Amino acid sequence: MINEVISMNGYGIYVWSAFSFTLISFGVLYTVIKFQLVKEKNKFDAKYLTLTSDKKNTVRTQKTYKGILASNLVSKI
Repeated sequence: MINEVISMNGYGIYVWSAFSFTLISFGVLYTVIKFQLVKEKNKFDAKYLTLTSDKKNTVRTQKTYKGILASNLVSKI
């Protein structure tokens, strides 16, 4: 029974290899994107900490900054 599901009438090797390739590719893609997101967030935080208080107030009113804060609060990658 289980051998029939795995072999799929001789096509199992193609189906399972494609499935595993896709799963591994998505895992690698997720890991790379997560690493890049953390790297960019750290760069943003480092630059933000060097700003003067007047510039920080200006930045807080900008749309891009609000988007970064919203994604940091919602996204738990």
